[in-house]
Amino acid sequence: MTPRHDAWPPGFFDRYDEDDDAVFYGPPRLVTHLDDGAIAAVTGLYDELDVPGGRVLDLMSSWVSHLSRRPAGGLTVLGMNAVELERNPLADEVVVQDLNRDPRLPFDDQAFDAVTCCVSVDYLVRPVEVLREAARVLRPGGVVVLTFSNRCFPTKAVRGWLETDEQGRVAIVQAYLERAGFADVTTALRTPPRSGSDPLWGAWARVAGPADSVESVPSG
Repeated sequence: MTPRHDAWPPGFFDRYDEDDDAVFYGPPRLVTHLDDGAIAAVTGLYDELDVPGGRVLDLMSSWVSHLSRRPAGGLTVLGMNAVELERNPLADEVVVQDLNRDPRLPFDDQAFDAVTCCVSVDYLVRPVEVLREAARVLRPGGVVVLTFSNRCFPTKAVRGWLETDEQGRVAIVQAYLERAGFADVTTALRTPPRSGSDPLWGAWARVAGPADSVESVPSG
């Protein structure tokens, strides 16, 4: 069920468990949801994109953000479980929010240099709205980084995610980003094929900076 670029099939964002997400995510889960190889791939991608070099917002976060070091501008973690978020050793600010209820981010425009979301994009029922908000809070030249694998809580993942394969999921995430206004989206498998590790895909794009826009010069 890979979506057309201009529309989502009926039922794409349905879930098997439509009960309040606060109930499902209420018990703290102080575990990692990827194996060591895939976690290293997340960290490596963040370092390549210099995510820790500025102020970072980690969406749908938990007790670990997979950053190699404390971000130079500070780390804000936003997620569903206060206990998990408070245990994050790199976090400077904790925000408890259900993005499926309210996709609006409680931050000023151009407040962050990077927005990350690790193995959680498959749970969003309003992903384009959330990513439009990510674009709003990013500074010119800032980067959004989504990482995802084939692990999930199947009762909470959207139907469209469950009913396609890995390449279909890459297409889904790219479509989310492009419909949110991001251009030049890059996608890549970040774990070597047949490595025995969880497959880890990344999708990332930058907000246009001053150097990316050229004002027209009147002729004559």
